[in-house]
Amino acid sequence: MATRYTRIAPRLQDFIEAQRLFFVATAAADGPINLSPKGMDSLRVLDPNRVLWLNLTGSGNETAAHLSRDSRMTLMFCAFREPPMILRLYGQARAVHADHADWASLLAHFPDLPGARQVIDMRVELAQTSCGFGVPLYEHIEDRNTLTNWAIKKGGQGIRDYWRDKNQFSLNGLPTGIPLDSETE
Repeated sequence: MATRYTRIAPRLQDFIEAQRLFFVATAAADGPINLSPKGMDSLRVLDPNRVLWLNLTGSGNETAAHLSRDSRMTLMFCAFREPPMILRLYGQARAVHADHADWASLLAHFPDLPGARQVIDMRVELAQTSCGFGVPLYEHIEDRNTLTNWAIKKGGQGIRDYWRDKNQFSLNGLPTGIPLDSETE
């Protein structure tokens, strides 16, 4: 049965920190709902009601575009080993770009990952667990290094060019707010 919490209890934080994969969902008023898998060392629980995740450069930039219109966001974590559990965090979020005043202080929570695009700052309003009995068992073999290697090869200017060409607008034409004059490595 599902259990609701008004905050991220310590045992839920431990569960979050043990996961190698999580999912993020956002949506604007109309257009497609975005659901993306995330990995790497890109998520931090700052306090019982606040989570940060580092959004790295990728093929789309739906989350930032959606958050500029509707701040609702859901994060989902699944146990792929025993004991089974699913955890969803529901709340309001904002995309913090390199030209924002608090970019540097938020980015400092993460390792230096090439292609950092936004820090997503989420205020958690509800945490909900469910059984996860239907989630299959999987083994983590290793993290992929493809995204990191791609970003290193592109370099700072190549990443900014990619943002200009591929990350300015969502699938339904919403602007993502990504600044093109910011520094990236």
